[in-house]
Amino acid sequence: MFSGIIETIATLNHIKKEGTNLTFTFESEFTHELKVDQSVAHSGVCLTVVAIDGNEYKVTAIDETLRLTNLGKLKVGDKVNFERCIKMHDRLDGHIVQGHVDGKAYVRSLIDKNGSWEYEFELDDSFTDINGHAPEKLIIHKGSITINGTSLTVTHITDRRFGVAIIPYTYEHTNFHTFNVGTAVNIELDVLGKYVARLTSK
Repeated sequence: MFSGIIETIATLNHIKKEGTNLTFTFESEFTHELKVDQSVAHSGVCLTVVAIDGNEYKVTAIDETLRLTNLGKLKVGDKVNFERCIKMHDRLDGHIVQGHVDGKAYVRSLIDKNGSWEYEFELDDSFTDINGHAPEKLIIHKGSITINGTSLTVTHITDRRFGVAIIPYTYEHTNFHTFNVGTAVNIELDVLGKYVARLTSK
């Protein structure tokens, strides 16, 4: 379980294809605190540490994960948002994040507001119904959403497009500053909304 509060940015150093899987080697300032079999969120995707060597560690993404997320588009040198799982006694500063990505969205616009940044995203066409509900029905104004593992508040939503506002700290300490129009991002919808959708589905 995660909170959507990004701890640092990890750098991708190597990619190895193994069947339909991809094994990624990342470098992070927290590598020395990791252990094998630990869960770590990479731009919102929960992956298990399978090996550690010095300041590098490895995680493996299976075909299903690559299909639903932007991990398959990563290149050596790319930066991902890094968060370790929360401790039970910690404050939950963001919201409940599972690290289970529901689908992708794309940056459609970004505006420098001279003190903040406003981003608009559009859900990918392949972003399918969840528990019988269109995914955009689970995104609400002022509700929580996870974008590349970052807990954010929805500022507006129209059909399959929605917006968020980014403060300077978030802009500088996540990979949001690398986004351009067309950038693919990982989306996890609010788990509480998904449970309600399940309970109300026929």
